[in-house]
Amino acid sequence: MTRQHNTRLTAGKRRVMAGGLGAAGLLLATLTSGLTLPTAVAATWPSPNGSEAVGATKPVSGSVDGGMKRYYGTGDLGSGGQNEGQDPIFRLADGATLKNVIIGAPAADGIHCAGSCTLQNVWWEDVGEDAATFRGTGETYTVNGGGARKAADKIFQFNGGGTLNISNFAGQDFKTFVRSCGNCSSQYKRTVNVTNTEITAPGGVIGGINTNYGDSLTLRGITIVGDSSKKIVPCQKYIGNNTGAEPTKNGSDADGTYCKYSSSDLTYR
Repeated sequence: MTRQHNTRLTAGKRRVMAGGLGAAGLLLATLTSGLTLPTAVAATWPSPNGSEAVGATKPVSGSVDGGMKRYYGTGDLGSGGQNEGQDPIFRLADGATLKNVIIGAPAADGIHCAGSCTLQNVWWEDVGEDAATFRGTGETYTVNGGGARKAADKIFQFNGGGTLNISNFAGQDFKTFVRSCGNCSSQYKRTVNVTNTEITAPGGVIGGINTNYGDSLTLRGITIVGDSSKKIVPCQKYIGNNTGAEPTKNGSDADGTYCKYSSSDLTYR
């Protein structure tokens, strides 16, 4: 999976991209490759173009196009549990791009980014420990298109420092959509931007950030489905630490500094 792929569409990708994946409230995403992604829809997941069992983490460098194949864990990657410290299905080198991939179950620890990375049209059918974990310092991480569901804990885990941009995504059935690490041994300032994204209940928190490290979460164009009682918390603030202790909560109101959104940024349906 380390070799580069061209951007010619396979028949399987054409079927996925032509299928009913467009939905009101979300924008089409135009990729740097020149392809136009289907809009992420919480209720509709793409069908795989074949499947492949993964027994050892696949390294990714450069740009890799999965052709909408489903990859799932087996052997050491096949426990399907929530144990911390699991290996991922894919490990992206600094600057790598992974696109048009479906991660099935068991999903192990999904995807790890060692530094700056781009995930384009990546779908998690049943999140394992986490869907994707971002590492490195002062990096920029991009998630454009795709979706993730059935996350018993977190969808996106932000352990490194820098900026994480998530757009045109669908998150469904999760505890936390994106979390700035609350108790990593090395802590950083983290900036998270979530735009044009559909969040479907059940869910706990869209974004969790650490105010004492200067984190911020900006929400724009968020559609929240099936949460008429507004139980999903848009932005949860914490006091983080580097000792491994459970971080304490520090409020959850929009404040323009740490939690950046207004009522007009959230649409409930």
